Amino acid sequence: MSSDTDGKFGAYGGQYVPEALMPAIEELRDAYERYVLENEDGFMDEFRRRLADFGGRPTPLQYAEQLSDRYDTDVYLKREDLLHGGAHKLNNALGQVLLAKYMGKDRIIAETGAGQHGTATAMAAAHLDMPCEIFMGSTDINRQRPNVFRMRLNGAAVNPVTTGRGTLKEAISETMRDWATNVEDTHYVIGSIVGPDPFPRMVRDFQSVIGQEAREQIREETGALPDSVVACAGGGSNTMGAFDAFREDEAVDLIAVEAGGSSLDVDEETGVAPNSATLSTGEEGVLHGARTKLLQDSDGQIMESHSVSAGLDYAGVGPELAHLVDSGRVRAVNVDDEVALEAFHRLSQREGIIPALESAHAFGYLQEHPDAVGDVTVINLSGRGDKDLETVIEETEQRDLDVDVDMSVFAEAER
Repeated sequence: MSSDTDGKFGAYGGQYVPEALMPAIEELRDAYERYVLENEDGFMDEFRRRLADFGGRPTPLQYAEQLSDRYDTDVYLKREDLLHGGAHKLNNALGQVLLAKYMGKDRIIAETGAGQHGTATAMAAAHLDMPCEIFMGSTDINRQRPNVFRMRLNGAAVNPVTTGRGTLKEAISETMRDWATNVEDTHYVIGSIVGPDPFPRMVRDFQSVIGQEAREQIREETGALPDSVVACAGGGSNTMGAFDAFREDEAVDLIAVEAGGSSLDVDEETGVAPNSATLSTGEEGVLHGARTKLLQDSDGQIMESHSVSAGLDYAGVGPELAHLVDSGRVRAVNVDDEVALEAFHRLSQREGIIPALESAHAFGYLQEHPDAVGDVTVINLSGRGDKDLETVIEETEQRDLDVDVDMSVFAEAER
């Protein structure tokens, strides 16, 4: 496990928070260092046991026969979609809710975009008997109705956020405001490697089990390390989780695939960037307590991002990932909505796996650039796509995709 010291990653990171939050930040940093880094009171032992018994770890590393044949490269899938709840998010949510219990907190709050972090936090809170409230943008609530219902099934309250475009950025802001008001008894389970220190380090450490398992599994399978590890990137939790164990392996190419949306351009007049390609096009600024790369206009105002994938729809990115891109250790690329949708259908048809739209971006890059991943690649399949089916049906009907998708049954059923 990594052990950074000051929460800075080159020019990025830090603690840009209101004075009222500093006691809670310092309390959390103390708890992170004692329980997570030093395993005080056996915290990490209990975390790993619960992650195995409740979460179902380790997840498999699967050889993808059809994709390997199609792209003439050996493609291995790290199956985080098979983790309890259907996404990698449980790794971090379970760790943070357990940490809150060790800290003596008695209320959990969290934000969510695609709903995967919200459902994971709701599951972890129910498992550990903690009251839980989830803040979610109104736009995302309408895009991710099944996940909203899953949160309610697990006993969590879901608070709609109606400001701005009603997506993840506004949900994080609202959760920060609640935390500032209730710091004495409440822990904020942030869902990605964003926010003030120690959140980026702590979330990365809870998620690093993905890369640790994958590194061991690929060596057992092939006798060597892969040429590349590929993961989608929004805030960056599954990305850093997959990359962290490989960061010292210089021969392994680390490829972060962002959402190119409908265009990489920005519209300053409307305040909208129709993409979430922060690593590829963003500039340095401060958002949600940390300095990092952001989608912003010429006056420094944060732009509204947009992607077909709610989970990647965020105007910022984790500060450590931004630093690794600047230093050349991670390569940032992007694919647009159409390519991601085609990859969604292709993986479903070729391998019998319905991926999350977030994960589909990583497969979209493989589809567009098969020669860029080397002879052996590991792709992190960060979540399953059941939650995205309504969006995919709607988006597919509006496009002429380069895959064999017959949607006529819906029209026939309406006659």
